[in-house]
Amino acid sequence: MRLSEYTDYSLRVLMFCAAHPGRLVTIGELAEHHQVSKNHLMKVVNDLSRQGVIETTRGRGGGLRLLQRAEQIRVGDIVRTSETDFRLVECFDPATNACTLTPSCRLKQVFDHALQAYFRELDGVTLADLVPPPAPQHAAAGRPARSKPGAPVHVALPKRRTP
Repeated sequence: MRLSEYTDYSLRVLMFCAAHPGRLVTIGELAEHHQVSKNHLMKVVNDLSRQGVIETTRGRGGGLRLLQRAEQIRVGDIVRTSETDFRLVECFDPATNACTLTPSCRLKQVFDHALQAYFRELDGVTLADLVPPPAPQHAAAGRPARSKPGAPVHVALPKRRTP
């Protein structure tokens, strides 16, 4: 299975926002950082906003930010809403299934269990697991350190959670 670029961009947008809490992130900043078209990102951002995952502010000084804490946003939920097709094999869609093996085949059950395991794994990971903790505050200035727009964000893979 391969995730679409749309899902990839959705996750990138959310991870970038999670890595920069407390401030608005701009489409231009995201496009430059990820080397992705602003038009593609606009579609992703509009969809994430309609889903209630991010809020957007238009105009000068506008941008986007997470509506929920990063710990509350599960990767599995984002993948489910971003992807359009989880039919791993033809027989997953009864309306178009023409497979002659369907009456006796057990492969569909194997793929179905694998898909459920895939989502169990993704549901165990939140955005907070995918981004480094926020930068410590500057002692002298008394305000949080800010990364420069376009500065690389290092992402550590989450540790596997056991049920």
